[in-house]
Amino acid sequence: MPFFSIIIPVYNKETFLENTIKSVLQQSFTDFELIVINDGSTDNSESKIKSFSDPRIKYLKKENGGVSTARNLGIETAAASYITFIDADDYWYPNFLEEMVSSIEQFPDQHIFSAAIEVETEKTVFPAQYSIVKEKEKEVVNYFDASMKTTAICTSCAVFHKSVFEKVGNFDVDIRSGQDTDMWIRIGLRYPIVFSWKILARYVYDAQSLSKKKEYLNKKMNFSKFEMLEKTNERLKKFLDLNLFSFAIRSKLANDKANFKVYYDKINLKDLNFKKRILLELPGFGLQFLVRLNLFLVQLGIKKSVF
Repeated sequence: MPFFSIIIPVYNKETFLENTIKSVLQQSFTDFELIVINDGSTDNSESKIKSFSDPRIKYLKKENGGVSTARNLGIETAAASYITFIDADDYWYPNFLEEMVSSIEQFPDQHIFSAAIEVETEKTVFPAQYSIVKEKEKEVVNYFDASMKTTAICTSCAVFHKSVFEKVGNFDVDIRSGQDTDMWIRIGLRYPIVFSWKILARYVYDAQSLSKKKEYLNKKMNFSKFEMLEKTNERLKKFLDLNLFSFAIRSKLANDKANFKVYYDKINLKDLNFKKRILLELPGFGLQFLVRLNLFLVQLGIKKSVF
């Protein structure tokens, strides 16, 4: 049985896929299986996958159902006790798995292991910013405390004991935008996170992610499932308010007034800084201008986040 099961969901990623798979196969720690799931790609992703002959690769093909269905199939197929994901356009440094084994050995009673990432734009690469102060090279953190800027669990830079999914369930297939956040909340409510400050993965920034796929606005994560818990969990409530802000902004950019009001009405504005409160009140055209400006600054590496 392999030590790790690595899952790559693929949908039309022919441009990036070869580099992503190479970054897995070139790991210094080699005891793993690589489950590549073609989620109904219509480009040349399949030929890119089949160009690799490594016996550790398991190739699965299915009709398009969204990234959550692909990840869930990978979880169900996984033979290892430790599961990790990497998106088909991201990249691991060669010591990613080796460092994760070190974390597992150092914290044998923990179940979630993560690390810092860097962000690649068209113009530059910069380290992600986190909302906790570094005290040790590796530390056990509360997910919500650590994720007020950048999530402490990046899909392409974390390892999960398989029992985690038995406890919290798999990815929600009804969510097309925010499915990762939904999963991390469920995990954060049950488990602490072992976080390493070493940058072990690179996330490829998509400058169009705020405004594209307007058809998914009604398929975003369901915040109401956490309504009872947030009343007694201040960390959770603040984290949810930051995500509600994000979805409200996306709705305004898409001129979806109904969804904007739904998200806006749920926010405790005291959890947002002054700048975010102003952004919520801006007319759509003003917000679009600021988003374009901020995206430009992010591309240059001058800004570290969209807002």
